Amino acid sequence: MKRVVVTGMAGISPIGNDTESIFQNLKDNKNGIVYIKEWDKFNELLTRLGAPVKGFETPEHYSRKQIRSMGRVSLLSTRATELALIQAGLLNSEILTNGSTGVAYGSSTGSTDAIWDFARMRAEGSMKGITANSYVKMMPHTSASNISLFFRTKGRVIPTSSACTSGSQGIGYSYEAIKYGKIPVMIAGGAEELCVTEAAVFDVMYAASRLNDTPHLSPKPFDQNRDGLVIGEGAGTLILEDLEHAQARGAKIYAEMIGFGTNSNGTHITQPCPDSMEVAIREALKDANLAPEDIGYVNAHATATDLGDIAESIATAKVFGKKIPISSLKSYMGHTLGASGSLEAWLSIEMMNRDWYSPTVNLENVDSRCSEMDYIMHSGRKMQNEYVMSNNFAFGGINTSLIFKRW
Repeated sequence: MKRVVVTGMAGISPIGNDTESIFQNLKDNKNGIVYIKEWDKFNELLTRLGAPVKGFETPEHYSRKQIRSMGRVSLLSTRATELALIQAGLLNSEILTNGSTGVAYGSSTGSTDAIWDFARMRAEGSMKGITANSYVKMMPHTSASNISLFFRTKGRVIPTSSACTSGSQGIGYSYEAIKYGKIPVMIAGGAEELCVTEAAVFDVMYAASRLNDTPHLSPKPFDQNRDGLVIGEGAGTLILEDLEHAQARGAKIYAEMIGFGTNSNGTHITQPCPDSMEVAIREALKDANLAPEDIGYVNAHATATDLGDIAESIATAKVFGKKIPISSLKSYMGHTLGASGSLEAWLSIEMMNRDWYSPTVNLENVDSRCSEMDYIMHSGRKMQNEYVMSNNFAFGGINTSLIFKRW
């Protein structure tokens, strides 16, 4: 068995596109939720709230040929990966192109503008807007494929299009590929681009927030007055590496990944199941050879929906009891869907290394139906932890749990 370490991390998010900007917003309890005026034309849509990435532009050194097969989700993914590779010292390394590096990356869907071009063809009989790259932009594995092509990797490609666990499965499957000696380096993560259609998915289920007049007060994970989630966008990338490989090239190590659990609830396509969530968490602990009391902090999936928050709290408390510190980054970034698992894993590692953990913003009164735990509220908390866990749970009944160790 190989030991797996994190040698690079980066992301693009609704609260910043670099670590320091993000942490400043976390410490200021400032989220990235805004009113999306462009959605006003959809009269029957109840929500107008979203969490867009601000200030992102395609880098000037990206050539037209390089990006012609990319929609926004692939551009976000590629830039987050470039930044992570720079941090890992691998951007111009032959390790990328000699077969030593693979990619495991995902999103809920491809770029929806390209999907619309094909939908218009079906509805209107017109092929206007459809090009040779339209399908490549919309396909579920667009980010994984475009990352591999952009950086010319020659190793395995593992697409992880699994809604809210796309990013965490990308990290988990990368960890397993390295752990079992299949490849020494993996680019891992997930991404999503903001689209009104994704907001509509939850709107018709009455699961999207309607606090349109007070965007900054939504979402409210675990709070008794929460009214639903807010859709966001972004991308997050971790560079995972075989420990011996990383040490041989003198790489800086940010954390060790030691546990991964994933399963399916096998009961319902959208309703969360606390029993299967608990199993995934315990699988990660078993993989890491840890007891529940070893975990110092849990980064919750916590989307601010009734069923999700309650089920997750029940599962988490059954494993860890009442004293486990827990908080939700979705209160800042909204639900970034395919990006959530990777952004939250990255920032969980950053919080562990900084000995400071963000609160769940907008959490004022914990819902009595949620299990009793140590919910971090109002202000951040200084803690020194050896191990942290990041959990995600997706439509389709998919559960994931990741464990990282301080280096």
